[in-house]
Amino acid sequence: MTEKITSNQENHIADLVRDAVRALGFSKDEAQEIIKAGGTLQEQVKPILQKLAMVDQRFGPAVKTFEFTVPADYVHDTQLDTFAKKTKKLKTTYYFNDELNSKNFAKATNKLEPGKTYKVKIFPILGTVTSEDCMSFLAKQNAIRVGGQGITLLQDQKADEFPVSKYTVSFDQKDALWTDSDGDHRVPYVYRYLGENWKFCLAYLGRDLHGDFCLLCFCDL
Repeated sequence: MTEKITSNQENHIADLVRDAVRALGFSKDEAQEIIKAGGTLQEQVKPILQKLAMVDQRFGPAVKTFEFTVPADYVHDTQLDTFAKKTKKLKTTYYFNDELNSKNFAKATNKLEPGKTYKVKIFPILGTVTSEDCMSFLAKQNAIRVGGQGITLLQDQKADEFPVSKYTVSFDQKDALWTDSDGDHRVPYVYRYLGENWKFCLAYLGRDLHGDFCLLCFCDL
């Protein structure tokens, strides 16, 4: 059974609304107009609160949660090329997409900082979801977008943390993703086989994902 909202939670939400009102800096007359339209205000606010409170059952609780410190010698601008050179020749690399390179994914929204420690979570997808669903879910986790650089660095340093027999995807903003010759935006992902093999590929932004996929989520501590 779902527990009811606590008085502290209710007060916290009320404080958030109060802070928003103060930030808007209404005059006395403007505030009075809002009060007069109280019923309309409530009807417009309710669906916003319901949307924010929605627990999306298509995503499960994190299957992995850990802290990750970026190596001191990490270089963002060359990470993908350095990783490819090292990884392509490994016997455990079943497939590596050549388009996963530093030139194509130079626009990563966030650059990982050498020596900095991040919180990393990997969330399973339980049902069919769109790219937009994934982006919205990650935004609610306060995720930072680290793209191909983040997922390859993590695979190099913390390979055992990746779920087995799953595709793990690292989303980024649309304008930071590489566009192929067909005009499709591509999203980096890795697949960890049951044995020791790996696949390093590019998914398509805009295509549905399903239960074989997981979401990579980097957050500031």
